[in-house]
Parts: sequence; C-alpha cells; structure tokens
Amino acid sequence: MPDTVSHANGERVLADLNALRALGSYKTGVHKPTFSEPHKQSLDWLVRKLPDAGLIGAIDGIGNILGTSAKPGPKLLAGSHLESQNYAGWLDGPLGVVYALEAARVLNTEPSLKGAVEVAAWCDEEGHFGSFLGSRSFVGQVSEAEIDTARDRTSGRTMRDALLEMGLAGRPRVTAEPGRHVGYLEAHIEQGDTLESGKLAIGVVTSIVGIWQYRITFTGEQNHAGTTRMAVRKDAGLTLAKFCVAIDERFPAACGPRTVWTTGRITLDPGAPSIIPGGAEMLFQIRDDNPAVIARLEELLRTMAADAAAKGPCSVSVEKLRTGAPAMMNAGFQDAIEAASKTLAGGRSLRMPSGAGHDAQMLATIMPAGMLFVPSIGGISHHWTENTADADIVAGAQVFVDACRRILAG
Repeated sequence: MPDTVSHANGERVLADLNALRALGSYKTGVHKPTFSEPHKQSLDWLVRKLPDAGLIGAIDGIGNILGTSAKPGPKLLAGSHLESQNYAGWLDGPLGVVYALEAARVLNTEPSLKGAVEVAAWCDEEGHFGSFLGSRSFVGQVSEAEIDTARDRTSGRTMRDALLEMGLAGRPRVTAEPGRHVGYLEAHIEQGDTLESGKLAIGVVTSIVGIWQYRITFTGEQNHAGTTRMAVRKDAGLTLAKFCVAIDERFPAACGPRTVWTTGRITLDPGAPSIIPGGAEMLFQIRDDNPAVIARLEELLRTMAADAAAKGPCSVSVEKLRTGAPAMMNAGFQDAIEAASKTLAGGRSLRMPSGAGHDAQMLATIMPAGMLFVPSIGGISHHWTENTADADIVAGAQVFVDACRRILAG
C-alpha cells in the first residue's frame, strides 16, 4: 500500500464508541436490549452519521440499517450490531459498526480507490427476539410468520408490538441485492483471552462455530420428600444430575480439539424443597466448526439418553431446538487482514476460529465473508466489565480500514 493513503482516525473511532456507550450506559458497560429506547437512539445515531461517509440509509422493517453508496466500483459490506445483552459490555457489536463507519469515511472519499465500503447494523444479533433475525432477514431466511411469533425472551413483548412502538411497522425489510457486494467484513472483540495472553493485536478468524441446542427432559414421579424411601424414588432431578456428569465423562473421547458444551439452564418441577421432582429439564448446547464432530456428539447424546431411560428409574428424551451450521471465512479476506496486520500491527496476528456466533456466518451463506478480532481484557464478554485497551481499539481500526482497502483493490 502506498504511504500516501489515508488511515483510520483513532480519536474519532474512540469518540464514536464512547458516544454509543453513553446511550443506555450501565456501570462501565451498557444495557441496550433490542428495541429498547437506548437501542433506538443508537440506530438513529448511526443514520445521522452515514452522510459523513458518503452513505444514505434508514432503519428498515426489522430494525436493520444499510448505508449505501453511489460511488462507482465494487462495494464491500461491513458492520455488526448495536444492541447488547442485558447489562453487558460496551464493545460487543458497536466496535464492528464503528470500524465499518470509519472505513467508509476514509475509503469512500479516497479518489484513487475504486469502489466503496457500505455499512450495516444488523438487528438482534444478541437474540432477544430470535436467532440472528436482522442478518438472517437480509439474506432471505426470515418469514413474516417467524416475526409474528417472535417474543422478547425477557419481557414476553411480541416483536410486532416492538416494531410498532419503534415506528417501524409496515416498513419494508431490506434484502441483499445479488452481486452488489464483493463480500462482508466484520470486526469484534475476541470474547476470550487468546490474543491478550499471547500479547497479540489481531485475530484473523478462520471459521465461526455452529451452535446446536437441545432440550433434555427427564420424567419421574413427584412424591413427598420425607416419606418416600430412597429405594423406590423416581427422582428426575437426580437423574438429570447424573446425566450431566456422564456427559463430561464421555464427551471428551468423541469431541474435536475445540469442541465446547454447556448446560445453560436446569429446571425442576415443581421445584419445592420438600417435594421429589417429578420432572426435570436441561438446556444443553454444543459448539464446533466441524459438522461431523457435532453429528458424532449428537448421536452419542441420544445413545446416552436411551441408555439412561432403559436403566431407569426415569424416562429421558432429547429434543433438538436449534441447528447452526458453521461458516468458513474467505481465504482471500483472511490474507487481506493478515497483510494489513503486518503493515500496521507489527504482524502480531493469529489465525483462529471464533467460538461465538456472529452475523458474519449468516452473510457467509450468500457472499465471501471475513472477521477480525481485537483483544478482550481478561477475556471477559457479555458482562458490563467487558473492555479493550484504547491502543488495541485504535490498532484494530487501522488494520480493519487497510484490510477493506486491500479487498476493494482486489
């Protein structure tokens, strides 16, 4: 790249991120759930900023923003999301939107560069109403019927009511224009400690894991906790606990090198201290970037459930709730990020998979996609203490803008 090219303005990037942080601030983080007032304020903020980058855009009928350019030449789409988890961090989502905005401000006004960066803010990546509703809508995977049934997981508010309150009811949803974009690039905090512990500046994402989620139900017999002998109990809670231990004992022999699994919620019915649980339920999740590994683990899970049911004293059933195909990031985009890192971050980069889901995996179903990570202090994410050093934020912005330039230049 020539020395005369413009670079990211680090002070401007930090100012933008702090402006978004002030909307819905909570301690050192934010509380900005989808379609809350702070989320709406953040969307309005971005719409006002788009003209600074030679872009025009508005909030569409599902809460997405797509800022488009009339500049001739190839178009690179970039962005992330602006809502947050409940009482969570200030960078998860906004970092990628601000990096995209900065790339557009720098590159769209560069006369020697053909083409432009277009900016997206995808709605509900954090899953308050559903799974990647904004980016899935853009790629044509969300039906009106799905929107009809979507409800906020915390409040129970319907998505239709939320859209009406946001003033978005009846607006069309923007979908991808075939052939318009050469690809999609997203930036994010790592949400882990690999970069920080290795004193690295940039993560070059190779793949994004798929997420498979299951409901495992145990049915026993509810009875009195004081009068029912241990030998005749059909304790669904105890059977669930033993099953959790068995998973941790048997999965390591069948998993891949980066497989993770989590029991995220356990409920007992009726959940009273003096009643033996007659029912129990666990929500269980597996993540990996290799579908063959997931298939092997799912088969093992179902075999274990059948064995546990045959052994008794409780019945066990497994219901698949969610299937998320992993996504491979484009090799050329990985090369562009790595080359930019060598120029602007001393080559302190690492090619690595993402253990978390991102909108990029939805965009990867219709166009080449790439992702860049910056370090997370202490590996913390989805908590209000989430943070990244200012110097790492600025370094990431420089690399992101340069990677965009390289992709547009072919």
